[in-house]
Amino acid sequence: MEAKDFIKQTEKSLAEEFEYIDEVRDFNQKKVLDAFIRNKVAPEHFYTVSGYGHDDLGREVLDKVFADVFQTEKALVRIHFASGTHTLCCCLFGNLRPNDKLISAVGSPYDTMREVIGTEGDEQTREDSLISHGILYEEIPLKNNSVDLEALHNAVDENTKMVLIQRSKGYSTRKSLTIKEIGEICKTVKNKNPNCICFVDNCYGEFCEKLEPTEVGADLIAGSLIKNPGGGIVEAGGYIAGKAKYVDKAANRLTAPGIGCEGGAMFNQHRLIFQGLFIAPSVVSDAVKGAVLAAKIFDEIGFDSSPKYFEKRTDIIQNIIFGSPEPLIEFCKTIQSLSPVNGYVTPIPENIPGYEDKVIMAGGTFIEGSTIELSADGPLREPYVAYMQGGLNYAHVKIALTEILNKVWKNTKY
Repeated sequence: MEAKDFIKQTEKSLAEEFEYIDEVRDFNQKKVLDAFIRNKVAPEHFYTVSGYGHDDLGREVLDKVFADVFQTEKALVRIHFASGTHTLCCCLFGNLRPNDKLISAVGSPYDTMREVIGTEGDEQTREDSLISHGILYEEIPLKNNSVDLEALHNAVDENTKMVLIQRSKGYSTRKSLTIKEIGEICKTVKNKNPNCICFVDNCYGEFCEKLEPTEVGADLIAGSLIKNPGGGIVEAGGYIAGKAKYVDKAANRLTAPGIGCEGGAMFNQHRLIFQGLFIAPSVVSDAVKGAVLAAKIFDEIGFDSSPKYFEKRTDIIQNIIFGSPEPLIEFCKTIQSLSPVNGYVTPIPENIPGYEDKVIMAGGTFIEGSTIELSADGPLREPYVAYMQGGLNYAHVKIALTEILNKVWKNTKY
């Protein structure tokens, strides 16, 4: 059977899964549209101001739209966030003080967050970390590859200021957390300490489900605009949403006390961010469909892939476990060769700031590092997992999968 025929056959078997993905898309598109209408978004909100960025009406409305979408008291949407890690860092440093206790509910968090916290990194990095600033830190090991709610309940005490909940799996093989599971974690924490901040790293998860973490008990969330909520067209930045007092403290860390949310010129990026948010539910939907198709195909040809095609999706990431470095590298090279930008470039494993191991990254994207665009990467460490994510449109993902079958696994019997 030709690869294209195999994929066509596989698509037909996914009708039920695709129908539900469409349902989630339509629900989220209505949610976003309603937020635009309620906040009276108008052409004048696309204009910008210079210098200090005072009295920026567009920026104010943009914050309100995001707060509306995520059902929160307040949001902070800024191009000044350098990355998702920077956005999360502002939330942590803004809301934690010496002798406060921070707990990671999901074991060890994403590689770059370990340096922010201070469990990894060189001497200079550790000097600038949360732990060096007197923050107490504890990790709750996973139990059967899931959050150990009992251990979390026992660990939370009156000194626990914040619990960090990483929605997506990161560079691990655990399952990403569904909204229902995040709600259970928040309930467990609040039952023990009602004043503890439940903070969710929402990267890769926006619009994959009908609800967001702030609708099931999270006090604060943060994410990157070059991932899901930017719709693939926003050039930089991040967002924070949640209870006003926690958002304000994070804003003081991004700018300065006394400036907070009130300053920062947006450099004519308003329209792109508004537009990116508006198209995000559809872009995310196509990325999720691509991930489900990939899951089914890799299962069919004998690779261990997670999540399975029939499992509920809560982010855009698809794991493919290769077990050795060579196929991981070859997979990423193939994805790169099928990218619209830098398709002629060959990626190689390299040391990247913030990561403990060498990482190979395939990212021929219009926006550097944009993981809502089709990309794949993975650290060169056991069990040698490729993390495939994104796809601005489903057709591109399907083309890539067809070529992967043709070029990489010609002799596979499927």
